[in-house]
Amino acid sequence: MSTPELVDRVRRSLATRGQRITPAVVADAVRREAGGVLGDSDVLHALRVLRQEFVGAGPLEDLLRDPGTTDVLVTGPDEVWVDGRDGLRRTGVRFPDEASVRRLAQRLAVAAGRRLDEAAPCADGWLPGAAIRVHAVLPPVSATGTCLSLRVLRPAAHDLDALRDLGTFDRATAALLRAIVTARLAFLVVGGTGSGKTTLLASLLGCVPHDQRVVCVEDAGELHPDHPQVVRLLARPANVEGAGEITLRQLVRQALRMRPDRIVVGEVRGAEVVELLAALNTGHDGGAGTLHANSPAEVPARLEALAALGGLDRAALHSQAAAALQVVLHVRRGPGGTRELAEIGVVRRRGDVLEVAPALRRGSGWQEASADLLGLLAERGAEVSR
Repeated sequence: MSTPELVDRVRRSLATRGQRITPAVVADAVRREAGGVLGDSDVLHALRVLRQEFVGAGPLEDLLRDPGTTDVLVTGPDEVWVDGRDGLRRTGVRFPDEASVRRLAQRLAVAAGRRLDEAAPCADGWLPGAAIRVHAVLPPVSATGTCLSLRVLRPAAHDLDALRDLGTFDRATAALLRAIVTARLAFLVVGGTGSGKTTLLASLLGCVPHDQRVVCVEDAGELHPDHPQVVRLLARPANVEGAGEITLRQLVRQALRMRPDRIVVGEVRGAEVVELLAALNTGHDGGAGTLHANSPAEVPARLEALAALGGLDRAALHSQAAAALQVVLHVRRGPGGTRELAEIGVVRRRGDVLEVAPALRRGSGWQEASADLLGLLAERGAEVSR
């Protein structure tokens, strides 16, 4: 019996067993099916192949354990990419064939409580016990074969000093950010995927005075600010029967009943923006959130699109947002994968239209809306010099 034959026999054996597959179970199945026919090296090779297939994330496990990894992307048996502090790069990890990629994708989807087969060729969910989001697409929806994307969410626990040391901003900007938080200006952190929005938000929440209660609403538990009064509420997707979903919008409503001093939405991505703006307009100063946007100037259009999902028309959105939000912080990825605070903008109205005007730009200094920002801080007793 050859090693591939042994692997197939063990695979069939494990598929018919109604027990949780662990490394010990795999090893026992290999020994039983080999029956002393193969040499030790062949058995060890079969065991390694099968453990990769049935336990953890298979050949991707080492990539996911790397503390610098943010994304692992598989587009084919020999197309495994990783993103992290050094940017996107191709790895030397290989799968035996397309079928092995598909089996891993289906196993991870099942672990996340999702279905992945010909009838449901797309799946998206969170792996239990790990801050890893799994997304998979099967052929023929994916024309080149099974596509698997794993997003690793690291706890965002840096403080402002640590980010300053990493080059995200300079000392003067750090002082300005502290003033924005202590003055209870409501702000949004915007940027693209992987730009460091959540990390910056967590560091700013660590600057909130410790006698204030912060309630954070998130899809995943990324925010871990260094603050003694943080309550974290996590959304929950529907199960395979389509029941049990708890949305961010529902959680924002619950947060309002928990005596918050500040309400924070880890990522504003839907109709929950309506409740957040309402909360910021009813005495909950200093709230915050993150938003996907390529620049501060795009923020009004993004808020319009999200508010429409919650039944808020354009005029009402501009009126609510202008009264609720004061500052926009734009982060981006710099050279070599570094994260940097590119711009601080001020939310203001021009007639009936909301706009975000630049107050401070990285490398260029103070901008046209600097007086507006300094004025907002002065009104609340936070004096910052230019």
